[in-house]
Amino acid sequence: MPRISEFYGIIIWMYHNDHEPPHFHSEYGEHMMRFTIDSLEPMGGSLPQRAMRLVREWAELHRGELMENWRKARSDLPLDRIQPLP
Repeated sequence: MPRISEFYGIIIWMYHNDHEPPHFHSEYGEHMMRFTIDSLEPMGGSLPQRAMRLVREWAELHRGELMENWRKARSDLPLDRIQPLP
Protein backbone atom coordinates (compact mmCIF):
# COMPACT_ATOMS: atom_id res chain seq x y z
CA MET A 1 0.00 0.00 0.00
CA PRO A 2 1.90 3.03 -1.23
CA ARG A 3 1.75 5.99 1.15
CA ILE A 4 1.10 9.17 -0.76
CA SER A 5 0.97 11.69 2.10
CA GLU A 6 1.24 12.07 5.87
CA PHE A 7 0.20 14.98 8.09
CA TYR A 8 -0.82 15.48 11.73
CA GLY A 9 -0.50 11.75 12.39
CA ILE A 10 -2.79 10.90 9.43
CA ILE A 11 -1.51 8.57 6.72
CA ILE A 12 -3.02 8.60 3.21
CA TRP A 13 -2.49 5.75 0.76
CA MET A 14 -3.86 4.01 -2.33
CA TYR A 15 -3.71 0.39 -3.40
CA HIS A 16 -2.60 -0.59 -6.88
CA ASN A 17 -5.44 -2.03 -8.98
CA ASP A 18 -8.05 -1.20 -6.32
CA HIS A 19 -11.79 -1.42 -7.01
CA GLU A 20 -13.96 1.41 -8.33
CA PRO A 21 -15.06 4.09 -7.56
CA PRO A 22 -11.85 6.15 -7.40
CA HIS A 23 -10.95 6.48 -3.74
CA PHE A 24 -8.14 6.72 -1.21
CA HIS A 25 -7.56 5.31 2.25
CA SER A 26 -6.78 7.22 5.42
CA GLU A 27 -5.50 6.05 8.79
CA TYR A 28 -5.26 7.85 12.10
CA GLY A 29 -4.10 5.69 15.00
CA GLU A 30 -6.36 2.65 15.08
CA HIS A 31 -8.99 4.37 12.90
CA MET A 32 -9.30 3.90 9.13
CA MET A 33 -11.65 5.37 6.53
CA ARG A 34 -11.93 5.33 2.74
CA PHE A 35 -13.09 8.43 0.82
CA THR A 36 -14.29 8.81 -2.76
CA ILE A 37 -12.18 11.27 -4.70
CA ASP A 38 -15.01 12.98 -6.57
CA SER A 39 -17.30 13.80 -3.62
CA LEU A 40 -14.99 13.11 -0.64
CA GLU A 41 -17.80 11.06 0.88
CA PRO A 42 -16.81 8.27 3.29
CA MET A 43 -16.99 4.76 1.83
CA GLY A 44 -16.59 2.94 5.10
CA GLY A 45 -14.62 2.93 8.29
CA SER A 46 -14.36 5.60 10.95
CA LEU A 47 -12.18 8.56 11.89
CA PRO A 48 -12.47 11.06 14.70
CA GLN A 49 -14.27 14.22 13.49
CA ARG A 50 -11.16 16.40 13.59
CA ALA A 51 -9.14 13.89 11.53
CA MET A 52 -12.03 13.58 9.05
CA ARG A 53 -12.11 17.38 8.60
CA LEU A 54 -8.36 17.48 8.04
CA VAL A 55 -8.48 14.67 5.46
CA ARG A 56 -11.28 16.39 3.55
CA GLU A 57 -9.49 19.76 3.68
CA TRP A 58 -6.33 18.14 2.32
CA ALA A 59 -8.21 16.20 -0.38
CA GLU A 60 -10.02 19.34 -1.58
CA LEU A 61 -6.63 20.94 -2.18
CA HIS A 62 -5.22 17.90 -3.98
CA ARG A 63 -8.17 16.33 -5.83
CA GLY A 64 -6.43 16.55 -9.24
CA GLU A 65 -3.31 14.87 -7.87
CA LEU A 66 -5.44 12.18 -6.23
CA MET A 67 -7.15 11.40 -9.56
CA GLU A 68 -3.78 11.27 -11.32
CA ASN A 69 -2.51 8.84 -8.67
CA TRP A 70 -5.70 6.80 -9.08
CA ARG A 71 -5.00 6.47 -12.82
CA LYS A 72 -1.41 5.48 -12.08
CA ALA A 73 -2.50 2.94 -9.46
CA ARG A 74 -4.97 1.35 -11.89
CA SER A 75 -2.11 1.01 -14.39
CA ASP A 76 0.24 -0.40 -11.72
CA LEU A 77 2.59 2.60 -12.02
CA PRO A 78 4.50 4.23 -9.15
CA LEU A 79 2.43 6.81 -7.28
CA ASP A 80 3.49 10.38 -6.62
CA ARG A 81 3.84 11.81 -3.14
CA ILE A 82 1.35 14.61 -2.42
CA GLN A 83 2.21 17.59 -0.22
CA PRO A 84 0.80 17.38 3.32
CA LEU A 85 -1.26 20.07 4.99
CA PRO A 86 1.00 22.85 6.28
